[in-house]
Amino acid sequence: MGLSGPVGGVPVSPERPRGEVSTRQDGSAPARLQGLTAASAPPIPRPLAGVRVIDLTVAVAGPIATQLLGGLGAEVIRIETPWGRPKAPMLVAPPLAEARDEPWNRIRLFNELHHSKRSLSLNLLHPLGKQTLLDLVGVSDVLVENFSPRVMGNFGLEWETLRERNPDLVFASMPAFGKSGPYRDRVSYGPGIDAMSGLAWLTGYADETPLKPGNFYCDQNAGLHTAYAVVAALLQRDHGGAGQTVELAMIEGELQLVADALLSAQFMEAEPERIGNDHRCWAPHGVYAGDGDDAWLALACRCDADWAALLRVIAEDTGDDGGVDLATALRADPRFRTNLRRWKHRRDLNALIGKWSALHQPEILAQRLQAAGVPASNVVGARDLLHDQHFLERQTAVLVEHPQIGPTPVPQPAFRLQRTPSPPTGAAPLFADGTDYVLRDLLGYADAQIDELIDAGVTSHELLERPT
Repeated sequence: MGLSGPVGGVPVSPERPRGEVSTRQDGSAPARLQGLTAASAPPIPRPLAGVRVIDLTVAVAGPIATQLLGGLGAEVIRIETPWGRPKAPMLVAPPLAEARDEPWNRIRLFNELHHSKRSLSLNLLHPLGKQTLLDLVGVSDVLVENFSPRVMGNFGLEWETLRERNPDLVFASMPAFGKSGPYRDRVSYGPGIDAMSGLAWLTGYADETPLKPGNFYCDQNAGLHTAYAVVAALLQRDHGGAGQTVELAMIEGELQLVADALLSAQFMEAEPERIGNDHRCWAPHGVYAGDGDDAWLALACRCDADWAALLRVIAEDTGDDGGVDLATALRADPRFRTNLRRWKHRRDLNALIGKWSALHQPEILAQRLQAAGVPASNVVGARDLLHDQHFLERQTAVLVEHPQIGPTPVPQPAFRLQRTPSPPTGAAPLFADGTDYVLRDLLGYADAQIDELIDAGVTSHELLERPT
């Protein structure tokens, strides 16, 4: 079972057809998607073509890991219980006019996390469901799960059982705190990991409470580490090794982000303080209000050369902005003569820089500062990112066609492979859209066998009500 060969004797199916991206009657794309292009398959097989992945993940971190593997060409089969999606979910995308009214297929977060996958409806709590999964393990390369350590044992799917069925399997687990140690059986979501890793302690403003980071740092980081480790385990297996377990404790993934704070605590014997938008060495450094509604400029002066360049830009404002006078005053003020002095008096300095930035549109001011060699940028929201010329040209986000939503933008992986680019292979799956493919084509189940699974509530082509 090589990285580019058939899996367990059952060939991996080619990429699913994407179809053309939906357009208006006049042939144009919707205005909100103007400039975005459709994802397209690379001309040669992707790096993980021929690899089959069973996705038993939940929440965010695990789905990110399997999504990355899917983009690299692996066939990812996501396991969902027959009642695994809410029938009346919140935060759904609007449907196409002609689409079936199935809001569980339009959940925004689900569609973000699960593109490049298929969906298999399977109840693992039933003995027939467990047996079906083991049959699938026999023709797969990888299984990824991010439950608490006890859960796979409760299913009767410990590593020993899986390895007996397929000695070449790579079994990746993503427990919050690992499979050993006193915190082994703790359950947690991202905010708990942020708290225990020290990241929440470092996030926030001086003299204020710790804050949860603004996005899924913990999950994104753990997902990327897991995908990387799975590829390494596959390479080792295909160079004469065997299957093995991969354990990624999410807490240890996040500790990679706070290494400087750990070193500081060790050598300085002091707890690092929260600093908000400040830098621990540079000034001015922060985010400053600009001219406009919710308009902001991010600015960093790393050294005296940056400071001198900033003063030259300020001095260019010769009108009512008073830039010349401000630049002259800043240049003459002994508090700001060296970087160390600027840093010690950064509160006063930030107030002065903020008064100047508030007179300018951040995008234009950022262009002027960049031309002078000063690191600066206007603060951009998600809506503006979709129409930013830089990201459009680089195809940072591409469109995938969802049968019930239409064209949907999703980000490409941050890495680019020259010979084998790895854009998404398709939109997130409709509920149970891969069930027939897996049971009939991969596992060779007869109609009577599939009917037995349906009658027993083990699988379903339609979303069922959760048992009471």
